[in-house]
Amino acid sequence: MELYDIAIIGGGPVGMFAAFYAGLRDTKAVLVESLPTLGGQVTALYPEKVILDVAGFVGIKGSELIDSLYRQLQLFPVEIKTNTTVTNVQKQNELFTITTDNGTSFQAKTVIVTTGKGSFEPRKIQVDGADSLVGQGVHYFVTNKQDFMHHDVAIAGGGDSAVDMATMLNDVTASTRIIHRRDTFRAMEQGVNALNSSTVIKETPKKIVAINKQKNGKLAVTLAPVKDPYDETVISVDDLVINYGFISKNQTVASWDIKPVQDNQVFAVNQQLQTSIDGVFAIGDASHYIGKADLIAVGLGEAPTAINAAVNLFDSKRGGPGHSSSMIIKNGHLS
Repeated sequence: MELYDIAIIGGGPVGMFAAFYAGLRDTKAVLVESLPTLGGQVTALYPEKVILDVAGFVGIKGSELIDSLYRQLQLFPVEIKTNTTVTNVQKQNELFTITTDNGTSFQAKTVIVTTGKGSFEPRKIQVDGADSLVGQGVHYFVTNKQDFMHHDVAIAGGGDSAVDMATMLNDVTASTRIIHRRDTFRAMEQGVNALNSSTVIKETPKKIVAINKQKNGKLAVTLAPVKDPYDETVISVDDLVINYGFISKNQTVASWDIKPVQDNQVFAVNQQLQTSIDGVFAIGDASHYIGKADLIAVGLGEAPTAINAAVNLFDSKRGGPGHSSSMIIKNGHLS
């Protein structure tokens, strides 16, 4: 049975960077991802969204960030297993046996969980008939903003994703509206500033009470003020993007023999990002501690801490990581 120093479960941006850093520490590592491609939610849900809070990038599309992380990952011979779901993790004699859905198993000295908050699905709009219009003008995902070129578009939601989506699509649409049930938006200040300085029309504080398909193919979206539901207005749009966030359900360890302690449906960790199970670490959205912000940038920063702690567990005599300025890579190894 193949034995690895570190098994990283979850191939989103944090898992990808953790795998790179494991290579930087010259360990034998494997990266396991259940989806067909790496990138996690960034690839699946918002490849076109501009991400602003990753150091060194003055705004980078999600797909471009994943491409950069993949190129970085290629610097080292880290094994990558996509389309592979981990069905069980057992611990025996200080080694972890990891079983997958394709019938294969391997062992690892340490495990780092980077699965985020688990499976996810969009929070649906509670309006009669909306489900039947998905794909016919109603959208929960935007994979290519060019699909909305010269369209009249409305975005429903008031968080970071909705605000960023509105300003992003406004570059290509004929008109853009954002519909939110409150006066203020629940988004980062700079995102709100960008929205306010754009030509996006703000429909606030309003809620959607009806959606109907018109004969001309457009959607008739009926809006009503939150405090006066009888004062209805109807707007006509080509597309309605629902951006109410996602419902996540972390069933990552439901079938595993090991059961790390959880906190708010994710794993509780110590200062070294280790869970209640020795040798099992959790980073990114898969972990929680007081004061943590759920940002990609935070997860990227946690990766070296977890990798270094893991290395110290299975090779305590090895020295700590060198300073970044002294690292030179030759033929996939540090020199």
